[in-house]
Amino acid sequence: MSKYIQNFNKFRPLLKELIMRDIKTKYRKSILGVFWTILNPLFMMVVLSIVFSNMFKFDVEYFPVYLLSGQLIFNFFNEATTNAMGAIVMNGPLIKKIYVPKYMFVLSRIFSSSINLLASFTAMIFVMLAMRVELHYTVLLAPIPLLFIVFFSLGVGLILSAITVKFRDIMHLYSVFVTALMYLTPVIYPMSILPEWLKKIVLLNPLTNILTMFRNVMINNMLPSISSILLAAVEVAVVMVLGLYVFYKRQDTFILDI
Repeated sequence: MSKYIQNFNKFRPLLKELIMRDIKTKYRKSILGVFWTILNPLFMMVVLSIVFSNMFKFDVEYFPVYLLSGQLIFNFFNEATTNAMGAIVMNGPLIKKIYVPKYMFVLSRIFSSSINLLASFTAMIFVMLAMRVELHYTVLLAPIPLLFIVFFSLGVGLILSAITVKFRDIMHLYSVFVTALMYLTPVIYPMSILPEWLKKIVLLNPLTNILTMFRNVMINNMLPSISSILLAAVEVAVVMVLGLYVFYKRQDTFILDI
């Protein structure tokens, strides 16, 4: 274990450079630059809240905040895993030239997306203040579900990045999968409108538990239950172990398939 820690510390400056490169690349030639990390979720919240509040008449107090909280969690997962999926393929020329721990490229994509997550979280706080939604002390526990979604995304990102090197079709199929997953995650709708059989399916989605936990501490003034924390911890641990296994099992063949 100490060998891996020393290796990570050795390449930590490179990780910082990769993160900065990812951020600069995303906002290259953009006038507003990183401000889009705050403006994007705000604009999407306004559009979707107008559409769904009037079309479906969801009986949800402070629906824009409810919607924004769902977008914050799901959009991060989508962005982080999509970016991580191409981390190895896109950095193929560098991997062929010098030795770099290959997981660094996946980490940089997840961490750069985490910066966007923090910006979106800041935007949500501003919206809550603007709408005079009471900020309870439970907001201080928001890092718990946020850390769960970051590490869950990292585990999924490791799996996707390793498999995509061999099977590039996954990059096209994943967008279809994420679209389906969004409808199986209570981002837009409340769980109360679902029939029992569909509710059971949605509850099997790991994102549902993390999202519900986040909404409880941010909006509902509820402490996360021990069962929800344990469930999220087990799900994250399983995905992380599986991600590390798949990644390290395949990393030696990356250079042959890039």
